[in-house]
Amino acid sequence: MYTHKHIGIDFKTVESVGQLEPHHYKLVLKAREAAWKAYAPYSKFYVGAAVELDNGEIVLGSNKENASFPAGICAERNALNYVSDHFPDQKIVRIAVTANPQEFRLIEPVSPCGVCRQVMAEYERVQKQPFEILLTAQEGEVLILNSAVDLLPFHFYLSQLKK
Repeated sequence: MYTHKHIGIDFKTVESVGQLEPHHYKLVLKAREAAWKAYAPYSKFYVGAAVELDNGEIVLGSNKENASFPAGICAERNALNYVSDHFPDQKIVRIAVTANPQEFRLIEPVSPCGVCRQVMAEYERVQKQPFEILLTAQEGEVLILNSAVDLLPFHFYLSQLKK
C-alpha cells in the first residue's frame, strides 16, 4: 500500500531588489558585481554568488566555463570552495545568487543547479546550521529561502555511504 506524503518549501519574496533589507540588498549587489567577473564565452550566461560569513566578510564567486564543458564550475561552488579554503572556522550566514545573461533579459530568479544544491546542503550540515539563500535576476522578484535543504529536500550525505 502506498502512503502519500508532501514536502513544502517555506520562502519569502519581495517584488524587487530595491525592496530588500539593507544587509540583503548589499549582498545581492555584491553577487551582481561577481557576475561581471564570470568567464562564460560559450553560454554567455554570467552567474555571480556572494557569501556572507559570520565575521562580516563577503566572499565572491563567479561561474567559469571551459571548452571541455564538464571542467567548468558554478559561481556558488566557486565561492563556497574559497570559503572552505580561506575561512574554515567561519560559518556562512547567507548566500546571494544572481545571473546576468548577455543575450536575453532574465526576470525570474536564477536557481542553483543540483550539484550546487547538494554542496550547499552538505555545507549546512558540516557547519551545523542553515544559511539564508537569496535568488535573484537582473530585475524582478527576489526569493529568500531559510536553508539549502529547502532547495534539495532529499539531499545525500556521507552516512549513506557507510556499510
